[in-house]
Amino acid sequence: MELFTQRHADKIVGELSCFDRVVISGTIPNICYADGMSGYLRFKGIRIFDYTKWAEPLREQIRTNAQRLAQEAGLEIEFLKRCDERKEAMVREKLVQRGTQEGLVCIFSAMEACSSYTPWHDKKTGRTFLKGDSGKCLHYYFYFIDRDLGLCYLRVPTWAPFRLQFYYNGHNALVAALGKRPIAHTMLDNAFIHIGDWDKAQKLADTVAVEKLHRKLDQYARRFCPPIALFPDGYHWSLMQVEYATDIVFRRREDLAPLYEALTRTAVTAVKAEHVATFLGRKLHGNFEGETGSRFETRIQGTCIKHHMAEVAIKMYDKGGLILRIETTANDVTFFKHHRRVEHKDGSWEMKTAALKKSIYSLPALLELMWASNRRYLEFISTLDDPTAGLHDLEKIARPARDGERSLPGFNLFDGEDLDLFLALVRGEFNISGMCNRSLRTLLDKSGPQVSRVFKKLRVHGLIKKAGRCYKYYLTALGRRVTATALRLRETVIIPSLCSTLA
Repeated sequence: MELFTQRHADKIVGELSCFDRVVISGTIPNICYADGMSGYLRFKGIRIFDYTKWAEPLREQIRTNAQRLAQEAGLEIEFLKRCDERKEAMVREKLVQRGTQEGLVCIFSAMEACSSYTPWHDKKTGRTFLKGDSGKCLHYYFYFIDRDLGLCYLRVPTWAPFRLQFYYNGHNALVAALGKRPIAHTMLDNAFIHIGDWDKAQKLADTVAVEKLHRKLDQYARRFCPPIALFPDGYHWSLMQVEYATDIVFRRREDLAPLYEALTRTAVTAVKAEHVATFLGRKLHGNFEGETGSRFETRIQGTCIKHHMAEVAIKMYDKGGLILRIETTANDVTFFKHHRRVEHKDGSWEMKTAALKKSIYSLPALLELMWASNRRYLEFISTLDDPTAGLHDLEKIARPARDGERSLPGFNLFDGEDLDLFLALVRGEFNISGMCNRSLRTLLDKSGPQVSRVFKKLRVHGLIKKAGRCYKYYLTALGRRVTATALRLRETVIIPSLCSTLA
């Protein structure tokens, strides 16, 4: 298949795939759940109902530490009255004045929700223990610049069990890596519009040093959350939210604008629930209970088309008018499955397909899985790209075609069976893995011999081609143009026109 990027290579400066937003959660294994906290207090000889007395000195320890760090850096801790205040915008203003040198940038504090525990005595069993609860406590946001990760923050609550939240951006980390080489680059917001060596930048973006990241996380936890000294095992770090972006950078806004408009208008009607599942490497089945759908949004920055399935989404939008961005976002990385070692409770293990682990050590595997999602979406929009050329081909497929001495009729887009056929051909999974007799048989409600005759007709008209040494077919360039045009005419012209006429 000729990809969108290959077809418009003369208009494109470069292409880069990279982690974007990465949010990591830190928990102390011994006390991150109620029974664990109860067991810890008993081990230390502390009464369950003295849980608050035990936690209060640790709260003051975090406050004192934050004030000391602020004083050493010549900063003031800014209290945010509203939790919806845009911290990123405030940090950007400070960076303009401060510069991008290493170290603390600012410290915010805010009253926000936190997990906690409540002492409880069960009269029936006579047991005293802690129950999970939630409340509010003071949180500190430490924004700082790391020499390898760029701008980061660590969110530290002042109440046990001290669940941390760490953030960094993969594009900022790549900026730091390019600066060490050095490789010239220019950014627009959090995206690159110029890189001196795109191939080398891609290799750097594909390098995920998890061990080094782990050491940094432990280092910052000890620096900003002193109570960790009580727990020799330290923090366990897991992936909370991850974004992976593929940026296609155009030379001029005039080159991207018409292509992007055509793609979004077609994709918003062409992408169905089963397509979304295919993009994300899943199959839609009857047992799936999550929500799946698509949404077209108009924002201040531009427009965005978003397809979601449960806690994972894939979206496409234009950034700054120069960048076409395809981005996969996961709020629960266990949605993805891959082939890995699975250990059982009895000590045995086996290699099988299983859900991705939340550990930060899953980042390299997650990179490959998210890259594959973006790639599948790129392949899909490549079939919808620039349907205007297909208008000239509609006349061609409407005319009869000859197979030797036999004449096969053309296709009529207003005919129910032909229209159903084209709607089936544009399905996302066929663009990726090809189509076979069995797959079309179910969709078109036809027998095997009937589908064979359909394939014959499509081949004679030059709409499909057979893959070597197998029984799968793929759309030709002509087939992609025609199916995209047929779908767009139906969804954006024919149906709206008929509705307006009836009204």
